[in-house]
Amino acid sequence: MKLIVGLGNPGSQYEKTRHNAGFMAVDRAVAKLAAGAGVRQRFGGEYVEGDIAGEKVAFLKPMRFMNCSGAGVGECVGFYKLSPASDVLVLVDDYALPLGAIRIRAEGSSGGHNGLSDIERVLGTQAYPRLRIGIDPPAQGYSDPADWVLGRFTDEQIKSLSPCLDRVVQAVHTFVAAGVSRAMNAFNTKVQQGTAPAERAATPAQPASPASPLGGRNDQKQPTI
Repeated sequence: MKLIVGLGNPGSQYEKTRHNAGFMAVDRAVAKLAAGAGVRQRFGGEYVEGDIAGEKVAFLKPMRFMNCSGAGVGECVGFYKLSPASDVLVLVDDYALPLGAIRIRAEGSSGGHNGLSDIERVLGTQAYPRLRIGIDPPAQGYSDPADWVLGRFTDEQIKSLSPCLDRVVQAVHTFVAAGVSRAMNAFNTKVQQGTAPAERAATPAQPASPASPLGGRNDQKQPTI
């Protein structure tokens, strides 16, 4: 069994925000790879089961806010006795990548992203695959990255993101059918803007409250929800 996790924040106020790119990606994957499957409430989130290339697959959207993403992932991994290194793929936003770029890594640091940090804390390892979805660096005038990631995509950006989400679906299929190395070789896209790597060295981030929607990037304020 494989587990595909999309990270984001629950609630209509966070729909189509850049920080919810992981939710958007897992929704697209469910629509294309597990169409007709019912959504259940399990492991503290929205949970769907499907089948890819003869392999049972679980899709999970943790609903405890971004910086509490690890609890549901850990519960699912423990329940099904999954190996984080080979059975789990996390879909997550990354503002160090240009919009539409994706990068897959088999392991690595959280890069200051609290969703990944919490998963690492719960699983006790950095060795779990993650697929980062580019949302563009903060635009001019955004002094606080929190305002950028919690802001909504424009309609034009949604159109630009759509082909990327389809590539994410293809990458998920390849990950399940052939493993993370094959997915990395087939789907990692060259970064066209700047040289920021997908796996950045982690730097201290301000602690987030358990109910914060913020992903915990460097020096971000904690918004009120």
